[in-house]
Amino acid sequence: MSPPTVIEVEGRQVTLTNLDKVLYPSGFTKAEVIDYFVRIAPVATNHLAHRCITFRRFPDGSDRDGFFEKRCNRHRPDWVPVSLGPGDRRGGIEYCRVEDTATMAWAANLAALELHAPMAYASDLDTPRTLVFDFDPGPQASVVECCQVALAAQSVLDAVGLRGWCKTSGSKGLQMYVPLNTPTATHQGAADFALAVGQVLERQLVGRVTTVMAKVERPGKVFVDWSQNAHHKTTIAPYSLRARDRPTVSTPVTWDEVDACASGRLALVFESADVLERLAALGDLFAPVLTIEQELPTTG
Repeated sequence: MSPPTVIEVEGRQVTLTNLDKVLYPSGFTKAEVIDYFVRIAPVATNHLAHRCITFRRFPDGSDRDGFFEKRCNRHRPDWVPVSLGPGDRRGGIEYCRVEDTATMAWAANLAALELHAPMAYASDLDTPRTLVFDFDPGPQASVVECCQVALAAQSVLDAVGLRGWCKTSGSKGLQMYVPLNTPTATHQGAADFALAVGQVLERQLVGRVTTVMAKVERPGKVFVDWSQNAHHKTTIAPYSLRARDRPTVSTPVTWDEVDACASGRLALVFESADVLERLAALGDLFAPVLTIEQELPTTG
């Protein structure tokens, strides 16, 4: 293994270790993970800032068992901010906040390949900024079916004047974020609405959609996971790597791309290099999620 290296990032000292260690079966190294995190940071941190971030770390590589780390590492530099978030029976937990490039580099050095973010800011845990639909394909289904369901979901949202933005999960599925950004939003209201939309989709796409979590219900169907809107839940953050065989990324996509995938004309799989190229060409497709204000209709 290579000796430790100290770099300066925006005036802060970050110690990097084992840069030549291979973290993906494809050969992608820790140095390449850090390079991606640093290069994507100016955009990714917009979607991470102000939130209690959960790390999923893979120090032995993406093909080995990783672990979730909610409590911010006690060996963190003093410039890594923390916030109190959902905890256990003993009370809240201090989570890391990832708000600048230096912290992204530090997280990458911990082999925190996956960064999971809640829908709410740390300063107001009871108010989700966004509603999320997590379209998860069961056995015999794929991201193609997820895209078909996402298009149907947007048609339902159109009827009540709402807009959504999609991103790949970086794994098998697709997620749609519906920005709220209003002080009246609640986790329960978001979950209730997401379930109601999922149930409409069950009736529209009979045998192709389920809102039931039980795995026995899921073969050949897309599970619309409305429960991701719960107060304590997190979702893979936009632009985060995933722990797969290759360094795939949770990537914002256009509705044209969702449509092309739904008809089998486009495979929505993007690796780190692809995402950096897309960002240079298209900008941050997920930027509107941070600012657009939308009110949910009541479901009762």
